[in-house]
Amino acid sequence: MNRPLVAITIGRKHYRRMFSDVTLATLGSLAEVIHHEHDEPAGSSDLMALLANVDACITSWGVAGFDTDVLATAPGLRAVAHMGSSVKRLVSDAFWERGIHLTSAGPALARDVAETTLGLMIAGRKGIFALSRRTRDGGWEQTGARELSRCTVGIVGASNVGRHLMSLLKAFEVDVICHDPFLSAERAAELGVEIVGLDDLVARSDIVSLHCPANASTKHMFEARRLAALKDGAILINTARGSLIDETALISALEQGRIFAFLDVTDPEPPADDSPLRRLPNVVLTPHIAGCIENCHRLGELAVEELRRFFAGEPPVYWVTREMLDRIA
Repeated sequence: MNRPLVAITIGRKHYRRMFSDVTLATLGSLAEVIHHEHDEPAGSSDLMALLANVDACITSWGVAGFDTDVLATAPGLRAVAHMGSSVKRLVSDAFWERGIHLTSAGPALARDVAETTLGLMIAGRKGIFALSRRTRDGGWEQTGARELSRCTVGIVGASNVGRHLMSLLKAFEVDVICHDPFLSAERAAELGVEIVGLDDLVARSDIVSLHCPANASTKHMFEARRLAALKDGAILINTARGSLIDETALISALEQGRIFAFLDVTDPEPPADDSPLRRLPNVVLTPHIAGCIENCHRLGELAVEELRRFFAGEPPVYWVTREMLDRIA
């Protein structure tokens, strides 16, 4: 029996970041492997040339989407293992109509985002950034330094990231409340969190952390009214999607000096060079680094394991279906 043919589409420049030698050897033991031999991820024309005879492929950030034209050149494509979280830009109606099996490394990536978010919570409560600036300028004061313990953390979205963050927070003496319309009371009890409405969460939380997908129902869910309802001294963290926050309203709220924000994502991304977000003292702006950046071998390991399971007829680790799209990042 012929072994399956798998294409790696991410570009040679990114192999060291995404794959260990062991992972590539494991893939080679499962299938014949062909490579996109350019440095950067495959564009549409590259995919058309690469996928003609493949059974499956591995994708990651920057690889072109699977539209009708691309899929027309890949009649045997049966599975795609994505080494990233969001798959929305990859898929199309034609993709779903073909019944192609799709997996994501979202659960592996979620760990990094959750750990980063926890770090921001601790740094935010301690006032690390503001106090560092004051100390550098000659001051020596502790005003504004607080502990994470005994505060209320509001998590918006019991996603892969949100659930992992809940697990990490169990090591701290905090009250965790969550807003997620898809979270059942039984699952919330298992996670050790209280389900609340979004407005209740905003009013009660010392820290609000966003971990929900970007869709029509979540666009600008944090607008002027909800931002105004945040407690004085509250910390707002967004490591999810920039569109969850109305940034014009956020800038206005930040200019009042009542709240502090950590923004790893913005809308647009990056923000304009003259955006007040780049200069306001009570916001820390980072360039979408909450997830895996340098050593992402876990993502490659999971992609190869997903393909092993697919070819063996075993259940996937994280299967993505069309029905899930509105509920995932």
